[in-house]
This record gives sequence, structure tokens and C-alpha cells, in this order.
Amino acid sequence: MNPFRNEKQEFETAYGRYADMLYRLSFSYMKNKEDAEDVVQEVFTKYFCGLHLPMNPEQEKAWFLRVTINQCHDTLRKRGYRLHASLDEVTEVVAQEETDTGDLQDALQKLPEKNRGVVMLHYLEGYSVDEIAKILQISSSAVKMRLKRGRAFLKEELEKE
Repeated sequence: MNPFRNEKQEFETAYGRYADMLYRLSFSYMKNKEDAEDVVQEVFTKYFCGLHLPMNPEQEKAWFLRVTINQCHDTLRKRGYRLHASLDEVTEVVAQEETDTGDLQDALQKLPEKNRGVVMLHYLEGYSVDEIAKILQISSSAVKMRLKRGRAFLKEELEKE
């Protein structure tokens, strides 16, 4: 019997369960497809290296979210925010601007990073205030305040357009 079979199955299960969610979260921070994919790859590499650690599903999900956010912060801090884009990205953005009036997705990208993560976790991923507080290791009142500020910012941005 192959001793790595169980670890491979655990990894594949975790990847299937969390990869899309982590990509959306990392994309909201990185604002770049390739960087978001790199972050997700790093997170799953860390997971694979620590597979022997037992976690229940709730702890596992919180671990993935926390590590993804930390990896985004580390990546942005280490290389600085990328100020250039590939020609393909520029073409996509121009094409999107011609067809899209720049609504909610654009406003989300303009949100301050601190508020964006909380808004994304609450509204796009469906987490409660208490769950977000636990994941981000901040108080529930801090989560509520970030949500309030995020909603106010989004309202202001959407009313501009």
C-alpha cells in the first residue's frame, strides 16, 4: 500500500474545496491573474508541507483564508505592487471598459485593502461577522466597522458613476 495515497487524496480534496475561493480572494488583493495564481500555489504548497497536522473542516477553511491573506500581504510587500501590466491585460481592460460601465467590480478594486478583504469575505464568500473576526484574528466590532466603512465607500463610488 502506498503511504502517500492518503496525503494525495487529502490534498486533492482540499484543492477542489478551496482553490476557487482562494483565487477570488487573492485576486481581490493582487489585482492580477498571474500573481493571484502564484499566491494560491504558495498556499497549497504550504498546506502540502504541513498535511500531517490534523485540522477539522472549520479550522482548515480558516487556515486557508488566513494563509492566503498573509501570502498576499507578503507578496505585495516583498516585490512592491506591480506597476506594469502585460499587453494582454491592457487589451482585456480596454475591451472591458468599452463594454462595461465600471460598476461594482471596479468599486471593489478601489476599496482600501483593509476593508476589501472583510467585504469580500462577508458578501462574496458568505461569512458571518464572527467568522471573519476569527479568521482575521480581530474583534467583531472591528469587522463591523470595516464593513460599515466599506459599504460607505462603495456607495460613494457607485454614486459617482
